Amino acid sequence: MYTAVRPAPIVLCSLALMLAGCRDATRPTPVVAAPNFTQRSDAPDDENGPVVTIDHQVPHQSTVAGNAGELVHLFLRERVRNDIDERARTAVLMIHGRSTPVLAGMELRYGDYDWALWLARSGGFDVFMLDFQGSGRSPRPRMDDPCNVPLGQQRSLLIPNPLATTCSPSYAATLNTTGSDLDELDAAVEYIRVLRRVDKVHLIGWSQASFRIGPYAVQHPDKVASLFFFGPIFNTGFTRTPPPSEPTPMTLTTRADLFTSNAGTTGWSTCAGQREPGIEDVIWAAIMENDALGHTWGPPAAGAPEGSPPEGVMRVRQAILSGWNSQLASQLTVPTLIIRGEFDTGLGGRQDV
Repeated sequence: MYTAVRPAPIVLCSLALMLAGCRDATRPTPVVAAPNFTQRSDAPDDENGPVVTIDHQVPHQSTVAGNAGELVHLFLRERVRNDIDERARTAVLMIHGRSTPVLAGMELRYGDYDWALWLARSGGFDVFMLDFQGSGRSPRPRMDDPCNVPLGQQRSLLIPNPLATTCSPSYAATLNTTGSDLDELDAAVEYIRVLRRVDKVHLIGWSQASFRIGPYAVQHPDKVASLFFFGPIFNTGFTRTPPPSEPTPMTLTTRADLFTSNAGTTGWSTCAGQREPGIEDVIWAAIMENDALGHTWGPPAAGAPEGSPPEGVMRVRQAILSGWNSQLASQLTVPTLIIRGEFDTGLGGRQDV
């Protein structure tokens, strides 16, 4: 599901207080050079100083079945004020949900929707954002082949672009598991701990990210300073995602799926004025910017003139999740904050928070 993450003041204040309460002011931490990164300044000077963007590539030996054992590089973006080297660091890692890439969700660069920038500029936090394999700018194993899309979506969305006819999958299996996600999360946390010389990292998870940050904090309380669940999906008796009837590494989400089909689970159809005029265009453009291949697939927008470019589709990884339930949640020992929308029922799961 997607509701643009616009950082309301109460959310920012609650999070800032939670994170600041764990800061170790006695431990100054200098900037450490990263082995692979690009850096640029993307914010004007203000009373807090400019915020820079640093894109990291986190080396990781994949445990995803589709490319198991291969050395991959996970996309990790950092937003931080350029005067952070003068103060003790507080590292925050933001995690995406099931479908929307992390940059489109956590740093939507439009108006005041850029949550990561708010945290970096106003709170002075060292903010990181991670794309897991199969999403955004991290590797997407087995997802470049349109034959690895369910047959029904091949027929409805991919013929004649890019397919001439339906085809059998070259990889007839789902892509990720809770185990492979936890391995990637640990790789990113370890990278941040070494890079910025911090003992613990604060984790922020949106929607289905709860299936990663919750179990991870139970397994590694020594590495996690706090948890912030934003609109989490949680089912008290959950055991394991049932396998799909047609195993493939991905499914497709259209713009209509995102903004129309999900209206009943997000409160958009319950309350008027839930979406700012034009915000759907901004969100979809950000998603397509983080899925260059998906941007070229599918039909033109409904009603577009003949010969118009495709509207694009969002390639969504298929994962088998397990283990995040009341029994495991009861083992959490780190400070935890949960925020959910009054009318947000979750997509594909309940929110028994």
